[in-house]
Amino acid sequence: MTLSIFGKGLSAIFISGVCLSAVHAQNIAVVNGRPIPKERADLFIKELERQGQQSSPELASLVRQELVDREVLLQEAERRGLPAKAETRFQIETARTQILIQSLVQDELNRNPVTDDEIAQEYKRMTAGQSSEYRARHILVETQDQAKTVISRLKKGESFEQLAKQLSKDPGSAGNGGDLDWASADTFVEPFSKAMASLKKGGLTAEPVQTQFGWHVIRLDDLRETAPPPLAEVRSQIMEGLQRQKLSNFQQTLRGRAEIK
Repeated sequence: MTLSIFGKGLSAIFISGVCLSAVHAQNIAVVNGRPIPKERADLFIKELERQGQQSSPELASLVRQELVDREVLLQEAERRGLPAKAETRFQIETARTQILIQSLVQDELNRNPVTDDEIAQEYKRMTAGQSSEYRARHILVETQDQAKTVISRLKKGESFEQLAKQLSKDPGSAGNGGDLDWASADTFVEPFSKAMASLKKGGLTAEPVQTQFGWHVIRLDDLRETAPPPLAEVRSQIMEGLQRQKLSNFQQTLRGRAEIK
């Protein structure tokens, strides 16, 4: 009889030990009866590795301590009833919304990635107008009549550089005699770029050019052919721009489908 009881006791201890081992295999710690799942620690470590940390027993130990500390603080916040406060609920919901939106963005980019062909086409479009660079000067004034007066004075032989210093309202170039340095045509707003590109070297606009900034008198000092940057140098910029465009289109599609009252 004693042996039978002893045998049952051993069985109970063995079963209990197996259960405890299973619990420890699933959790890295139990704080006040609440387990911290191993999966949570694994994801934490994975994120740290993505940021450049090297996996090691020391890192795993630090992560365990961090999660235990967080759990202790979380339980105390709950004990004080902080999750029930309106401000806390708002902050939690805001954080949840932001996380879900970020996850949606990444999921959409994974489902609809930017292709090499799209990058090549965008590169071709971007570099189509970058075969030339212009070295121009301008004098910016407020009215068309003022610009016409400037043109008249220039035709009489006055110095473009001196008039720019005296009259131009462009703070970025006036001090340099109106010099805009080397730049491609698409650097400037369209009316300005069209007028500038139509000039021959040394040419002056016959009529004032109006933009949203005022009235311009433009002189083209020099022109040179340039090669666009290699695709490898701008690939990441192009990809980011295309991703933004895809996400914008995606958002507009969702908004179009939504019933908004």
